Amino acid sequence: MLKRIHHAAIICSDYSRSKIFYTETLELRIIAENYRAHRDSYKLDIILPDGGQIELFSFPGAPHRPSRPEAQGLRHLAFVVDNVEESVAHLTAKGIAVEPIRIDEYTGKKFTFFADPDGLPLELYQA
Repeated sequence: MLKRIHHAAIICSDYSRSKIFYTETLELRIIAENYRAHRDSYKLDIILPDGGQIELFSFPGAPHRPSRPEAQGLRHLAFVVDNVEESVAHLTAKGIAVEPIRIDEYTGKKFTFFADPDGLPLELYQA
């Protein structure tokens, strides 16, 4: 029945800032960008190398969704990387704060967290 996740939708507080973060800092490719005048909203479709997608939305006056303390609902998005250390170096060179690298106690894999401009937790997971 279910095969894979097609996309994750993210509502941002500052469209320009988030667009730069996802497309320049994280180096994801834009596949479509649309302004929806009837909603005064942008929709940016970006694609990951494996074909997964992120839809980035702007909605004027959207309420803040707390990421911390941890609450019910979506916790974070996790991205597979080949090398956590290299990915951390890339992010820190761009001024992004990254948590210390940890080892998953069940899989033995390296991982770490950082946040997007709105504080959404993002994980790097070394596969």
